[in-house]
Amino acid sequence: MNQMIHNIFLVLQSLGLVLIGWQVFYLFFFALAGKFYRTKLPVKNPAIRKIAILIPGYREDAVIIQVAKEALLQKYPSETFEVVIIADSFQSETMSVLKTLPLRVIEVVFEKSTKAKALNKAMQELDASFELVVILDADNIMEKDFLQKINTAFDDKCQVVQGHRKAANTGNTLSILDALSEEINNHIFRKGHRAAGLSAAIIGSGMAFRFDLFRKMISEATAVGGFDKELELKLLKNGHTIQYLDDAVVYDEKVSQEKDFTNQRRRWLSAQVFYFRRDFLSALRYFFTKGNIDYLDKVIQFMLLPRILLLGAVIITSVSFILLNLLLGGFTVFSIAWMTITAFYLCVFLLSVPFSFYTRDTLKAIAGIPRGMWLMLVSLTRIRGANQSFIHTTHGEAIKTKT
Repeated sequence: MNQMIHNIFLVLQSLGLVLIGWQVFYLFFFALAGKFYRTKLPVKNPAIRKIAILIPGYREDAVIIQVAKEALLQKYPSETFEVVIIADSFQSETMSVLKTLPLRVIEVVFEKSTKAKALNKAMQELDASFELVVILDADNIMEKDFLQKINTAFDDKCQVVQGHRKAANTGNTLSILDALSEEINNHIFRKGHRAAGLSAAIIGSGMAFRFDLFRKMISEATAVGGFDKELELKLLKNGHTIQYLDDAVVYDEKVSQEKDFTNQRRRWLSAQVFYFRRDFLSALRYFFTKGNIDYLDKVIQFMLLPRILLLGAVIITSVSFILLNLLLGGFTVFSIAWMTITAFYLCVFLLSVPFSFYTRDTLKAIAGIPRGMWLMLVSLTRIRGANQSFIHTTHGEAIKTKT
């Protein structure tokens, strides 16, 4: 082989190993750490705190009434929690039904609707008698003991708690893959991070805050898309630790239509790129001057490829370089490195996927991964400006399967 070609091939292969390898080993480390996560024993006789449950919704007429009714059924003293529906562009019939229920309805109208604006409006109308605030999406249903478990967690001097969001529906390939992705995230970015002494990632719903802290944070939020990422970065930058409760469960409707999937991922990816650019240098400065590893770790997460795209990258580059190494000869060490990376990435999934997903339906859904890769690539090519426009994900009747 020509020496120049040899050197170029060596550089390209080395670069590929670095770019893909660090992501695989990052995920593997926290996937392994997640196996050592343990839920803390509940505090005996915890103080009973007054809780506001905020449920913002934009044109969520199909699910909001059922969600509101379910939220009222918590096994928590009824006089110490209030359900607050923040209604944006609901139908008059929906509003009439909501107003017959023992809850508060706050109607909002914005020139440009955002979740942050809706939550901020609600917080302005709530008085300081509340001690905690729980944030749900309009398609979320809490298990009946959710508030009990959240309340107990705040006896441990914490400021923010993320609950365990689970899929409410797994009726087709997309919803199964979406549900699977959620559980892998729970394992790596919540259980794994807490086991390693770092903050859990928040999701945007199924989360709880000290009332005063959330009121301050949401009043400063400016995000159109990705408000949870903006909120999380501010919390970590200010030194707050985000706890995780694996046994405090909220059911969430997963996307089942390709249009909703691409719109949702487009919004997420756009926010990820935006906040990485905005916070990278700041996170480095805080790490070196204040030892703030939580803030830096969150920005590092924004550098990760979506797992489904990383899977494709691992398979394609590993197979390609291993075959080229065999043809060209003399690159045995590199082939071993590619096989090692592939094996470790497979271990990420084996460690992170709950046993409940080892089913025939999941096996069938795996056949849809190539299609999922394509949809993610489409989303990636359309992320420009997506976090600056309101992209609404529609919800249907699937949430009722959990009632």
